[in-house]
Amino acid sequence: MAHEQELCLRDLELGDFHKGYMQLLGQLTVAGDVSEQQFADRLSELQGSPDYRVVVIEDTSTSTIVGTASLLVERKFIRACGKCGHIEDVVVNSEYRGQRLGQRLIAALCDAAQEEGCYKVILDCSEANQSFYEKSGLSRKEIQMVKYF
Repeated sequence: MAHEQELCLRDLELGDFHKGYMQLLGQLTVAGDVSEQQFADRLSELQGSPDYRVVVIEDTSTSTIVGTASLLVERKFIRACGKCGHIEDVVVNSEYRGQRLGQRLIAALCDAAQEEGCYKVILDCSEANQSFYEKSGLSRKEIQMVKYF
Protein backbone atom coordinates (compact mmCIF):
# COMPACT_ATOMS: atom_id res chain seq x y z
CA MET A 1 0.00 0.00 0.00
CA ALA A 2 1.23 3.49 -0.80
CA HIS A 3 2.44 6.12 1.63
CA GLU A 4 0.97 9.63 1.59
CA GLN A 5 4.14 11.20 0.18
CA GLU A 6 4.01 8.86 -2.83
CA LEU A 7 0.53 10.05 -3.86
CA CYS A 8 0.20 13.08 -6.12
CA LEU A 9 -3.13 14.77 -6.94
CA ARG A 10 -3.01 16.54 -10.31
CA ASP A 11 -4.84 17.07 -13.60
CA LEU A 12 -5.20 14.19 -16.07
CA GLU A 13 -2.34 13.97 -18.59
CA LEU A 14 -1.81 12.17 -21.89
CA GLY A 15 0.66 9.72 -20.35
CA ASP A 16 -1.99 8.53 -17.89
CA PHE A 17 -3.33 6.25 -20.60
CA HIS A 18 -0.28 4.05 -19.93
CA LYS A 19 -0.60 4.44 -16.16
CA GLY A 20 -3.85 2.48 -15.92
CA TYR A 21 -6.39 5.32 -16.17
CA MET A 22 -8.88 3.40 -18.33
CA GLN A 23 -8.51 0.27 -16.21
CA LEU A 24 -9.27 2.35 -13.12
CA LEU A 25 -12.46 3.65 -14.74
CA GLY A 26 -13.35 0.01 -15.33
CA GLN A 27 -13.62 -0.40 -11.55
CA LEU A 28 -16.47 2.15 -11.66
CA THR A 29 -18.41 1.18 -14.77
CA VAL A 30 -18.02 -0.15 -18.29
CA ALA A 31 -15.13 1.89 -19.66
CA GLY A 32 -15.17 0.28 -23.08
CA ASP A 33 -12.30 -0.41 -25.43
CA VAL A 34 -10.63 2.99 -25.87
CA SER A 35 -7.56 3.26 -28.08
CA GLU A 36 -4.65 5.52 -27.22
CA GLN A 37 -5.67 7.81 -30.10
CA GLN A 38 -9.27 8.02 -28.88
CA PHE A 39 -7.97 8.84 -25.40
CA ALA A 40 -5.69 11.56 -26.79
CA ASP A 41 -8.48 13.06 -28.90
CA ARG A 42 -10.93 13.15 -25.99
CA LEU A 43 -8.34 14.57 -23.60
CA SER A 44 -7.50 17.32 -26.09
CA GLU A 45 -11.20 18.13 -26.44
CA LEU A 46 -11.66 18.30 -22.67
CA GLN A 47 -8.52 20.33 -22.09
CA GLY A 48 -9.82 22.84 -24.64
CA SER A 49 -12.94 23.42 -22.56
CA PRO A 50 -12.95 25.79 -19.59
CA ASP A 51 -15.93 23.85 -18.25
CA TYR A 52 -14.36 20.42 -17.78
CA ARG A 53 -11.64 19.21 -15.44
CA VAL A 54 -10.41 15.71 -14.67
CA VAL A 55 -8.16 15.14 -11.67
CA VAL A 56 -6.21 12.03 -10.83
CA ILE A 57 -4.18 10.70 -7.95
CA GLU A 58 -1.00 8.99 -9.07
CA ASP A 59 1.04 6.63 -6.95
CA THR A 60 4.40 7.94 -8.11
CA SER A 61 6.21 4.94 -6.62
CA THR A 62 4.50 2.69 -9.18
CA SER A 63 3.51 5.23 -11.88
CA THR A 64 -0.10 4.11 -11.50
CA ILE A 65 -3.28 6.18 -11.49
CA VAL A 66 -5.13 5.13 -8.33
CA GLY A 67 -7.96 7.66 -8.18
CA THR A 68 -9.88 10.01 -10.44
CA ALA A 69 -12.89 12.30 -10.56
CA SER A 70 -14.30 14.83 -13.03
CA LEU A 71 -15.90 18.25 -12.74
CA LEU A 72 -18.28 19.60 -15.36
CA VAL A 73 -19.31 23.25 -15.01
CA GLU A 74 -22.83 23.93 -16.26
CA ARG A 75 -23.51 27.50 -17.34
CA LYS A 76 -27.05 28.53 -16.41
CA PHE A 77 -29.44 31.43 -16.84
CA ILE A 78 -30.83 31.10 -13.34
CA ARG A 79 -29.03 32.63 -10.36
CA ALA A 80 -28.00 35.62 -12.48
CA CYS A 81 -26.32 33.45 -15.12
CA GLY A 82 -24.71 31.35 -12.43
CA LYS A 83 -22.71 28.17 -12.73
CA CYS A 84 -23.34 24.74 -11.24
CA GLY A 85 -20.61 22.13 -10.82
CA HIS A 86 -21.31 18.46 -11.50
CA ILE A 87 -18.91 15.92 -10.00
CA GLU A 88 -18.78 12.70 -11.98
CA ASP A 89 -16.83 9.47 -12.39
CA VAL A 90 -15.34 9.28 -8.89
CA VAL A 91 -13.33 6.11 -8.38
CA VAL A 92 -10.41 4.98 -6.24
CA ASN A 93 -8.52 1.77 -6.98
CA SER A 94 -9.85 -0.97 -4.71
CA GLU A 95 -6.35 -1.58 -3.31
CA TYR A 96 -6.10 2.06 -2.17
CA ARG A 97 -9.52 2.54 -0.61
CA GLY A 98 -9.73 3.53 3.04
CA GLN A 99 -7.01 6.20 2.75
CA ARG A 100 -9.42 9.11 2.20
CA LEU A 101 -8.31 9.50 -1.41
CA GLY A 102 -11.91 9.85 -2.55
CA GLN A 103 -12.36 12.69 -0.07
CA ARG A 104 -9.22 14.36 -1.46
CA LEU A 105 -10.64 14.13 -4.99
CA ILE A 106 -14.01 15.54 -3.92
CA ALA A 107 -12.38 18.38 -1.96
CA ALA A 108 -10.15 19.31 -4.91
CA LEU A 109 -13.11 19.47 -7.29
CA CYS A 110 -15.29 21.38 -4.81
CA ASP A 111 -12.47 23.92 -4.47
CA ALA A 112 -12.16 24.12 -8.27
CA ALA A 113 -15.92 24.61 -8.64
CA GLN A 114 -15.88 27.39 -6.08
CA GLU A 115 -12.93 29.05 -7.85
CA GLU A 116 -14.91 28.85 -11.11
CA GLY A 117 -17.76 30.75 -9.45
CA CYS A 118 -20.18 27.85 -9.07
CA TYR A 119 -22.96 28.45 -6.56
CA LYS A 120 -23.20 24.70 -5.83
CA VAL A 121 -21.85 21.31 -6.80
CA ILE A 122 -24.02 18.27 -7.28
CA LEU A 123 -23.22 14.61 -7.57
CA ASP A 124 -25.27 11.50 -8.27
CA CYS A 125 -24.43 8.37 -6.34
CA SER A 126 -25.81 5.03 -5.28
CA GLU A 127 -27.55 4.64 -1.93
CA ALA A 128 -24.60 2.53 -0.82
CA ASN A 129 -22.20 5.46 -1.32
CA GLN A 130 -24.34 8.12 0.37
CA SER A 131 -22.48 8.03 3.70
CA PHE A 132 -19.10 8.37 1.95
CA TYR A 133 -20.23 11.54 0.18
CA GLU A 134 -21.76 12.91 3.38
CA LYS A 135 -18.33 12.49 5.02
CA SER A 136 -16.97 14.48 2.07
CA GLY A 137 -19.23 17.42 2.93
CA LEU A 138 -22.15 16.80 0.57
CA SER A 139 -25.75 16.30 1.65
CA ARG A 140 -28.63 14.35 0.18
CA LYS A 141 -31.16 16.38 -1.80
CA GLU A 142 -34.07 15.10 -3.88
CA ILE A 143 -33.70 12.16 -6.31
CA GLN A 144 -32.09 11.36 -9.61
CA MET A 145 -33.91 10.50 -12.83
CA VAL A 146 -32.23 8.91 -15.83
CA LYS A 147 -32.90 7.71 -19.37
CA TYR A 148 -30.22 5.69 -21.15
CA PHE A 149 -29.78 5.62 -24.93
